[in-house]
Amino acid sequence: MTAWTSEEEQRRRRRQRILRGLLLGGAAIGLPAVINATIARQARRIEPTVWGRRHRYAWDLADVVFQRLGAGDPIVLLHSFGPGHDSLEWRRAAERLAESHQVFAPDFPGWGRSERPPTALDAELYIEFLLDFLDDVVRRRAVLVASGLTAAYAVQVAVDHPELVRGLVLACPVGIDLASEEPDLKDAVIHRLLKLPIFGTSALNLYTTRKGIQRYLAEEVYADPAQVTAALVDHHYRGAHEPENRAALAAYLSGYLNHRIGPALARLGTPTLLVWGRKAANPTVESADLWLSAIHNAELEVVEGAGTLPHAEAAVAFAERIGPFVEQLPAG
Repeated sequence: MTAWTSEEEQRRRRRQRILRGLLLGGAAIGLPAVINATIARQARRIEPTVWGRRHRYAWDLADVVFQRLGAGDPIVLLHSFGPGHDSLEWRRAAERLAESHQVFAPDFPGWGRSERPPTALDAELYIEFLLDFLDDVVRRRAVLVASGLTAAYAVQVAVDHPELVRGLVLACPVGIDLASEEPDLKDAVIHRLLKLPIFGTSALNLYTTRKGIQRYLAEEVYADPAQVTAALVDHHYRGAHEPENRAALAAYLSGYLNHRIGPALARLGTPTLLVWGRKAANPTVESADLWLSAIHNAELEVVEGAGTLPHAEAAVAFAERIGPFVEQLPAG
């Protein structure tokens, strides 16, 4: 299958799922406010997961929560996007890396426990946030370790501001073959509908049912279904139903957070390590060839038995793979 058909298939499936939710939300238009309030109460009853030392960064557009662990040369961990995603996916890897480095793991604005900015959410906004976070919080040349779509943001920062980035570790990145297309008219319509107060909330609630999240994690994210515990599902369910997180999820599902990074890769001079889960469903390990051919002197590590989040599913193996790469980088 070509990269183009892979991208089109991904968008087609995403639209189908969202449109089903919109149609069901419209069919239930007499009860949505009551149903939405009930779902919100149920989500709030789930205790939030606490880990690391919690800090708050007063960014210009929103308060951002981040974890800081350890001491030494800085490593910044950037989480992937999807229903209920946040920095928790880095917990075990962060604790291992913090044995020899200072580790920062922010929740992107509008995700996890961070506030939603009062403006349109797109890739450019998140790249701006990342630049400010490195300048204001990290304050030293850092290694950026990014997953999924945030890998494209990390690469853009490294290309435009190499003085801020010592090295890049990209876990199952997208931005060449997947999540590289600008939103089209269909995406714009879906995004507008998802932003409607009652109708859009109903659609997102139907898209992020507990069963739907469990299926998403087991089929699209983790290779080992045993990793998809009730606690993990609860965490994603709670995050997906936080009012502050709805705009970011709607923007992501509509393609507004996509970032086409392919053209910039020819200018990338930062040492780069790609890490892929052997059983990653989307993007598959075959996509690594596109990145290896585009990035001069990039290296590839494949984590056996892991899916799209090798750092979460095989944290020890992930940390052991990236440790030697980080250690051989030029001093910050």
